[in-house]
Amino acid sequence: MTTAPRNSRTDESPPRRGPGRPAVPLDRIIATALRIVDEQGADALTMRSLAQALDSGTSTLYRHFVNRDELVAQVVDRAFGEAALAPDQLGPPGWQEACRVQARTMFDALARHRNLAPLLVQQVVTGPNAMLIRERSIANLLDNGFAPHLAARSYATIARYILGFAIQLAGQAESEDDPEQAAALRAADPTRYPATAEVSGSLPVPLEDEFDFGLELLLTGLSQLRDNQR
Repeated sequence: MTTAPRNSRTDESPPRRGPGRPAVPLDRIIATALRIVDEQGADALTMRSLAQALDSGTSTLYRHFVNRDELVAQVVDRAFGEAALAPDQLGPPGWQEACRVQARTMFDALARHRNLAPLLVQQVVTGPNAMLIRERSIANLLDNGFAPHLAARSYATIARYILGFAIQLAGQAESEDDPEQAAALRAADPTRYPATAEVSGSLPVPLEDEFDFGLELLLTGLSQLRDNQR
């Protein structure tokens, strides 16, 4: 019997599809997204802009995130990870010092990522790093005599205080160390503004000094509330 000639169309294996774009590690995606926010602002972070920065496609991103909100949540939590201190990093014993160190560390992290503030306003942060900071901060208050309702309110107030200064940080770059502002205050007419003229050498108060001063007022007030709670 004669063997039929080989049909190249039916007997050969079908051509393989190209491999497509390689997967992008999640850590690199988050780091790149945070860099976009740092350099260009929160509004510049979109799925398309992030895909372009990664030299990838948006389909790669949707393997990790359902939408931009999920992406933003992980970007925010990456910044909170810079402030998630271990208990032995909170300074000497004492609830006030632990609050002081944690608040200052959070403020410093947001100072490095000033454009994150609008994203923090838009959502309640519940990523693992944010949850860890919240858990340790509230535990510190509970372990030092704060009743549960007072511990919850104390933590929330300190967190809002930090966020308020973080929002100011976002708009500080252009006005920071403005010599004209200081000169205008020093030139205040002492006959019309005697109090301002008297303290003009100390104005304007640097934002970081304001933060530290206000934080001390908060901690002093919370200490009195703790001692007087029922």
